[in-house]
Amino acid sequence: MNKIILIFVLVLAIGTTFSCNSNKSEKIALEKYPTTNPILVDTTFTIDHVAEIQSLQNVEIRTKINGYIEKIYVDEGKPVKAGQLLFTISSQTLQKDVLKAKAMVKNALAEAKTAELDLQNIKTLANKNIVSKTELEKAQAAYTAALARIDEYRANQSSAEIQVSLTKIKAPFDGVINRIPFKIGSLINEGTLLTTISNNSSVYAYFNVSEKEYLQFKEQKKENNAADITLLLANNKAHAYKGSIETIEGEFDKTTGNIAFRAKFPNPDLLLKHGSSGKIQLTNTIKKALLIPQKASFEIQDKVYVYVVDNNNIVRARNIEIKQRIQHLYIIESGLKTSDRIIYEGIQNLKEGDKIFPETKRMQELISKL
Repeated sequence: MNKIILIFVLVLAIGTTFSCNSNKSEKIALEKYPTTNPILVDTTFTIDHVAEIQSLQNVEIRTKINGYIEKIYVDEGKPVKAGQLLFTISSQTLQKDVLKAKAMVKNALAEAKTAELDLQNIKTLANKNIVSKTELEKAQAAYTAALARIDEYRANQSSAEIQVSLTKIKAPFDGVINRIPFKIGSLINEGTLLTTISNNSSVYAYFNVSEKEYLQFKEQKKENNAADITLLLANNKAHAYKGSIETIEGEFDKTTGNIAFRAKFPNPDLLLKHGSSGKIQLTNTIKKALLIPQKASFEIQDKVYVYVVDNNNIVRARNIEIKQRIQHLYIIESGLKTSDRIIYEGIQNLKEGDKIFPETKRMQELISKL
């Protein structure tokens, strides 16, 4: 009787132990995991592109003659008006050249007058057959040569006066003077850079986009002509004035695969300067974009996967293609549909074939918390 009781106790203990282990295993296998379904939403997002800011006009002011800087009428960083005098170059030698040229013109005029009188006298004598026809031709040639010398000396005078005018250097347009490397008295040669002048009333922003983004932009523009864009400054604050895309280059860069855009921004307060940096924000809208949270995915060898839960609550890894990465979300190109259930959190604790207890969460609620 005691043996029967002992055997029964052992069987009961073993059965209890097996039952506990079985329940524990089942509890681990059926651990709760939050799941959700991809959602179709019209999605608008922005993409940042590094931009180079350039003035509407930015030109170098160079001297066209040799000499000394006689006077500087402006200061660095100051605004100037078109036609305003900026520099004068020493012109004493050039002024002498002008006076010399004028004197030569005056002398040539006198010589031409004398030649004209001689020609008239010889014509009278030739008509009376007092002088030969040859003498008349010589007089005519002398007069023609005198007139030619007048033209030559007047051209020399004009050239000398142009050289003198080049000693006065004026602003070609309204703008701001930049650095002036040379000071009064500096000896300069033809072509020396005196300063640069920038017209910053508006600015250009140059940036590059990929071929994919270029096609998205063109498609977006067909649907909506309002292509206002935003410029983020170096302090990550938006420029106060919206800009627009003005031109796109005619070919893609073979090395990078990108194409260059040029945008124009108003700059009435002259905040933006030539050479500034910033970021262009291009806005894009995708109709019925299929969205999932980024945290629901994982990568293996540069491929992106999610865990999909089948009808038996078994976890299956599935490769997906990403169309666009936006803040906290992925827009899916392929690999998922709205009826699929994906694991939202805890994917690091799962592996292919695990069985779970799914807790469904609406994607709208998850997005609102991101």
